[in-house]
Amino acid sequence: MQTHDVQIDGDLVRKRFTDGKPGGAEREWRALELLAEHAPGLAPSPVEYGTDLVVMSRVEGTPLFLLPAVPEKELMEAVDRLHGAVPRQVLDRVPQRLWPVERIRDQLLVWAGQWRPKNELADRAVREGTRWLSGWEPGERGVRPVFGAGDGNTANFLWDGVRVRIVDFEESGRSDRATEVAEMAEHVSCWVHGGGELRFELDSAEERRLSECRRLFALMWVFLLKDEGPRNPPGTFMRAVGRALDRLG
Repeated sequence: MQTHDVQIDGDLVRKRFTDGKPGGAEREWRALELLAEHAPGLAPSPVEYGTDLVVMSRVEGTPLFLLPAVPEKELMEAVDRLHGAVPRQVLDRVPQRLWPVERIRDQLLVWAGQWRPKNELADRAVREGTRWLSGWEPGERGVRPVFGAGDGNTANFLWDGVRVRIVDFEESGRSDRATEVAEMAEHVSCWVHGGGELRFELDSAEERRLSECRRLFALMWVFLLKDEGPRNPPGTFMRAVGRALDRLG
């Protein structure tokens, strides 16, 4: 579903939110202001904020999913900088990301209850996933608070030949390191055309949470891709099913 309209006007970008849902422009603007103060140059600069409208500076660069090879070192540096940008005393006052893992879990259980049989493997993934989701409580173990974009889409990471910068913060907010890394690792844009795994520095508790969150996001993509359309190569849905079954073990 299209949530916003983007117009480029010289060095400015006008992003108008069109889905009628509250909060997107506010989250985007908050992120731009926070990053302008604490990580200048990582994201567009905030210019103007209005009802359902954010005006920001234009960031040059090529989306990573269009590159023949991802600049992994620079991408990890950008993500690390984003996660560590906002001081803890400020971060504690930032609202949670739009879709915290508990909300995603609950939504997946709703979708699982509405699932219509497709094929043996897909149905098995949903069945086993539902069993796991029903007993999963994320808790606080392995939570390292960070500021997160709330979206792992590689289209939001732009390479200008020197560094990676980040755009699109409408789902951003206070999050945790393992959740954000898991969302990126399992986003369809990160694996649909191949590519290696990024290895971020995590402690043992975070690694466990990462594994659980990757399972969650892998299952999410089974539901999101079930009505396979033209945006992704043929077979993407079944690849998502395979990834979910692998994560479920």
